[in-house]
Amino acid sequence: MPHKFEAGTFDCIVVGAGHAGVEAALAAARMGASTLVLTLNVDMIAFMPCNPSIGGPAKGIVVREIDALGGAMGKVIDKTHIQMRMLNTRKGPAVRALRAQLDKVLYQQEMKRVLEETENLTLRQGSVDELIIEDDEVKGVITQVGAVYRAKTVIVTTGTFLRGEIVIGNLRYSSGPNNQMPSIKLADNLRELGFDIVRFKTGTPPRINSRTIDYSKTEIQPGDEEPRAFSYETTEFILDQLPCWLTYTSPRTHEIINENLHLSPMYSGEIKGPGPSYCPSIEDKIVRFNDKSRHQIFLEPEGRNTEEVYVQGLSTSLPEHIQHKLIESVPGLEKAQMMRAGYAIEYDAIVPTQLKPTLETKKIANLYTAGQLNGTSGYEEAAGQGLMAGINAAARALGKEELILGRSDGYIGVLIDDLVTKGTSEPYRLLTSRAEYRLLLRHDNADLRLTEIGYGMGLISEERYAKYVVKKQQIEEEIERLRRVTIKPEAHIHEIMQETESAELKEPMKAANILKRPEMHYDQIVRMTPSEVELSAEVAEQVEIFIKYEGYIEKSMQQVERMKKMEDKKIPEDIDYDAISGIAKEAKAMLKKVRPLSIAQASRMSGVNPADISILLVYIEHGRIAKVSS
Repeated sequence: MPHKFEAGTFDCIVVGAGHAGVEAALAAARMGASTLVLTLNVDMIAFMPCNPSIGGPAKGIVVREIDALGGAMGKVIDKTHIQMRMLNTRKGPAVRALRAQLDKVLYQQEMKRVLEETENLTLRQGSVDELIIEDDEVKGVITQVGAVYRAKTVIVTTGTFLRGEIVIGNLRYSSGPNNQMPSIKLADNLRELGFDIVRFKTGTPPRINSRTIDYSKTEIQPGDEEPRAFSYETTEFILDQLPCWLTYTSPRTHEIINENLHLSPMYSGEIKGPGPSYCPSIEDKIVRFNDKSRHQIFLEPEGRNTEEVYVQGLSTSLPEHIQHKLIESVPGLEKAQMMRAGYAIEYDAIVPTQLKPTLETKKIANLYTAGQLNGTSGYEEAAGQGLMAGINAAARALGKEELILGRSDGYIGVLIDDLVTKGTSEPYRLLTSRAEYRLLLRHDNADLRLTEIGYGMGLISEERYAKYVVKKQQIEEEIERLRRVTIKPEAHIHEIMQETESAELKEPMKAANILKRPEMHYDQIVRMTPSEVELSAEVAEQVEIFIKYEGYIEKSMQQVERMKKMEDKKIPEDIDYDAISGIAKEAKAMLKKVRPLSIAQASRMSGVNPADISILLVYIEHGRIAKVSS
């Protein structure tokens, strides 16, 4: 046992510096809390062990929400990406999403620099072995070398390092991602403290040398020519982009996998933890979708100053000699040299129904958890949780009000509510289909939804907030102007209508009503009735979306208002569910386990049906609250 020594006292300690840890630490420090970050390796801050890309459907919107709240991920992406693309541009605004391919080394270096330059933040290399707990309240941490750090709050963001084990074929060894040191004693400590722990699995594909790829057999996938950014504050854009490339599996690929399934740890029983359904291994894809003759393989550069290429779509834990054969079977990769083998990693995660919506654990006060430790997959989900955990831990330490985002506020709210209310039986991935208010939760309006909240928490600067206020005012004024202005059927109006193949104007019509036509766009309306103020593209976009989708948006807002009334119906923390007759056994067990804060949260729980909610409502509204006997 190493000699213990007092090493410092802080408002907040963050354990881990992955995507959850960095956002948690930056939020806490910027809110004014003295913050310590303890990480296994300061050279691996914000490391991307899997695909060096961020964004896509739902996930890209989370990054925009992080930025709107004052987080760092969007700004760092904008400085370090090698390609940026807007997805689903031909579809409605609710499913459009930005995706960036990153230079993984530059991203790490830039995020490390941001941490190092942040006031109130101390960055230190160290392995946390134990949490200090007194009277069911966290008081600090103890590291491997015996350093004792005291704190008012602690956030654990250990990713896939807790009892991590890498699996390749029949080889299994203790390790974090990319052969880093795992965290064993902290995993033991969490079990000893009585947390319900599950074992999950994730994986990664091989990396190959770009110089050995025959790109003539692949299809180029360039970035967008139009400059794009995740952060609302970005004004300088990277125009020199690198392409990705598309190829496909071949019949030989499928033969190799079918012949060697017995060597796959997933099918031999070597791996017992469930993996994410929406990011399956190539073995799993070929078995589950055996009617498909081929699967997409994207070749994605890992950076500007490396020849390593990520083989997206070929995630596998088959033995290394089989992986060589798989690569050679893919068109364009016949002579490709593998630089790193793919692998699976099993790790400990806590059951997230043990958390409050603030991400504080129910069992231990002032202890927060975030990221893959909470059962999620993905850098974006981790960063969103980290930001919220950092905000709430700092708020607790500083005596401020904590923050809970609702499902109508953002995808971050959907993510956390799903975790703490329903739990997850596999690594959770955020999807647009999980959000019932997705028309409100768009890529384009994240700032309108969340900037005021970020400003209220002290994470948005005065300058940025002032610009936001002007933008919001311009949007509102222009919408009102278009509702008020009448356009008459004159010659130049007729010409514009003909250009867009829109029906001829027979009588005067409000500008807003003309804009509602599917073929009409805001720039054409401005030609008919110019605005006195020249509006930015962002303002014009908001005006057009609001007017075109006004009816749908209004219906969604009505749903939100109904749900808010249910959120306002609080359930007393000390309610005794066993004393309520009529609630189904399964529902009663779930209610006792999760202990929802409101009727709305209870209604979203698995196993709780409308009849159970009706009984619970009557019981509470009539004041017959059965309380746990002291």
